[in-house]
Amino acid sequence: MTDTLASHLDADVLDNAAWNALEGRHARFAEGDDLVRRYQIDVAPFVAVRTWEDPRIWDSLTALVGSGGQISLSGEVPALPVEWEELWRGGGVQLVETDRLTPAPDAEAVLLGEADVPEMLALISRNRPGPFLPRTYELGRYVGIRRDGRLVAMAGERLKPDGWTEISAVATDDAHRRQGLASRLVLDVAFHIQQRGDRAFMHAAATNVGAIGTYERLGFALRTHTTFVGVRLP
Repeated sequence: MTDTLASHLDADVLDNAAWNALEGRHARFAEGDDLVRRYQIDVAPFVAVRTWEDPRIWDSLTALVGSGGQISLSGEVPALPVEWEELWRGGGVQLVETDRLTPAPDAEAVLLGEADVPEMLALISRNRPGPFLPRTYELGRYVGIRRDGRLVAMAGERLKPDGWTEISAVATDDAHRRQGLASRLVLDVAFHIQQRGDRAFMHAAATNVGAIGTYERLGFALRTHTTFVGVRLP
């Protein structure tokens, strides 16, 4: 792609990446109906809505999640119905690859799978790069770097809307920061994404300016801001 970011043709896909993934390559992980879908609860915590313009959305959310359930929504979430409760709200950014990105496989990166889940969960809990559950590794290719047999850095693939793959779960132990491990793994993951014919994108909290700056230096660019809202159903 060019340095002008994603085209207008990609806007519908990237603006609703979770829905497009659940409707497409991640359909096997999906629960829900034609209006609302979510990942199986041990895979990922994301709930996706086809469009907020359909008033039946709220009934579908209730049927999917259940009374009193808590969910995280993203995008242009409209005013909540009476008795629905907003628990928290946060800002995020979406970044996409540009032609400045120069991916490369990393000789030290090792594939991570089911046997590595306890270590992956522990690393994520120490670094909190975003949600990661016991079966999240099934969504794509995850890699890590080990030192003295211990997992000290990781990154992998999460959402897979048509033509795109999200790089996620980028984490490095405190004792191994400032060695470029996270950047190396991001470039490794991006390399294999491009080898499949996809393009890479990422999400980050808007307040995580350090990570955003790193991703921009690697060759990603800000595409859009988004909002995440935690909600409790009545």
